[in-house]
Amino acid sequence: MDAHSRGRADEIDPADQWVLNPQTGNYELRLDHSAGQSAGGGPHSAATGSGDSGSRTRSAARPTTPAEAPVPGQRRRRPAERDEPAGGGRVPPQSRRKRKQGASRKKKILLWTGGTMAFVLVGGAVGVYALYNKLNGNLDVVEVVGKNKSAGFRKGEAFNIVLIGTDKRTGAGNAGYGDKNSPGHADTTILFHVSKDRTNATALSIPRDLKTDIPECQVKAGKEIKTIPAESDVRFNVSLGQNGRDPGCVMRTVEELTGVEVDHFMMADFNAVKEMTTAVGGVKVCVEKAVDDPKSHLKLPAGESTVQGEQALAFVRTRHSFGNESDLDRIKVQQQFLSSMIRQMKSDETLTDPAKLYDLADAATSALTVDAGIGSLTKLQDLAGELAGIDTKNIAFTTLPVIDNPAEKIKATVVPHPTKAPQLFAMLQSDTSLTEVKQKEQAAKSAQAKAQAALLEGERAVPTEVRVDVFNGSGIQGAAQSTINWLQNEQGVLRSTNKSNAPEKAARTTLEYAPNQADQARALADMMGLPATALQQGTVDAAEREPMTLVLGADFKGAGVPITGPAKAPKDLEKVAADKQVCAK
Repeated sequence: MDAHSRGRADEIDPADQWVLNPQTGNYELRLDHSAGQSAGGGPHSAATGSGDSGSRTRSAARPTTPAEAPVPGQRRRRPAERDEPAGGGRVPPQSRRKRKQGASRKKKILLWTGGTMAFVLVGGAVGVYALYNKLNGNLDVVEVVGKNKSAGFRKGEAFNIVLIGTDKRTGAGNAGYGDKNSPGHADTTILFHVSKDRTNATALSIPRDLKTDIPECQVKAGKEIKTIPAESDVRFNVSLGQNGRDPGCVMRTVEELTGVEVDHFMMADFNAVKEMTTAVGGVKVCVEKAVDDPKSHLKLPAGESTVQGEQALAFVRTRHSFGNESDLDRIKVQQQFLSSMIRQMKSDETLTDPAKLYDLADAATSALTVDAGIGSLTKLQDLAGELAGIDTKNIAFTTLPVIDNPAEKIKATVVPHPTKAPQLFAMLQSDTSLTEVKQKEQAAKSAQAKAQAALLEGERAVPTEVRVDVFNGSGIQGAAQSTINWLQNEQGVLRSTNKSNAPEKAARTTLEYAPNQADQARALADMMGLPATALQQGTVDAAEREPMTLVLGADFKGAGVPITGPAKAPKDLEKVAADKQVCAK
């Protein structure tokens, strides 16, 4: 069953029972067409959106009176017909009346449910008080083995959602896309991290051509549970679809890659792009030069354009119009597109158009597959409430830092950057926002400076004067070498040497230095974020070229990741805030 036909049994359209009360801004259940409605009426304008046949057009055949103002998506019926509740039972009186108080909050929640979906090229606005049965029936739900299907969002804690765009060719008009007969791949994957204070979010794109390890995962096959074996050194995108893997396998792969616990997933296919961009009335995009790509069929003039439907899908799929025609450059374009879509959804022209909101809700829920933990409109409303306070300027898009796969002669895949990737993962793990990094780093430095004042007061050596031998007692393979690479390439500590493994594992990181090396120790402590307790001063001065001794312990999180305090952003990390308009190059 494709996305167009889910949840539409028995030709029942709950839209026929709801009308918009312009005085409260809410939908109210109407049991009889002859019943009057508050003065002010409903929307009179025509609107285009997606429906069972892929699209439908609504227009007023004649001027409507306040008593017969249509609900977005409503089909007109003969006056003799009466409306009944979707479930056939009597609706309590309190369901028919809603107080005006709190209407703006509901609008914000309505918007933000859609904002979350937009990250997977879905977008939408789901009002749980409007057309609940129909929209709830649109959702596809997958039970992820090992995840609590009733779990919601942990109050006061950060949470993470994996957003997946699959290249499976489901839906009308998509036969020409993707790999023929493929069960689909994780073609577009974003780890969406929401801060514990709900003020900011980070959207981390994971390249589909990233070489990584896919852990063993379990999937439900009917009533049975099937175990899918692990695979090593394969493309990230095969974590979905291949060998029977479901989105839960993508969740586990992301967890193993980043060290971040993933709470939920949302997945959509090509139809999501086409239907959602049409429902929202088009998405503004910008290109620095004219585009005419015969492979994706994208054709745009230089400057700003509005795209929807097939043209929007072509924009996010094209690899040959921008940058060096790689998947990494396509990710940048997709991030710019998603940022623009979020801005469009937050615009007044969307929020004040009931017909558009209905179309967004219908298209979004029809396009989505989610885990059982958020597998209803009620749970999606809970999600929307968690996101309601986030400003677009505090949503940062970035991409996992990578390098070319050194094992390949012909460069076709990438691997995580040995120092920048762990730094970025540490930021997610420590709930450090990319939009507030400088502020938090300064606060951490101030706190650390006070704690270390007695020990670390005095001059610092310049990096080229620092001499240090690095031993690995952390238990993390390659920790000493990755630290050496970071010290030499990014900090300028050229006189650093990898001494391999320490004689035994160390519980904490330590730096041993002589009294006449105090300036070097202070400099290295600043670079690595070492606490005062990590510095151990000897009693005898060192020889002129004698190095200090750094032993990495169990508290070591990665090269360039401070032992204490919030993680620092990697140098030269590319990111874009959702409130910024960027032209694709």
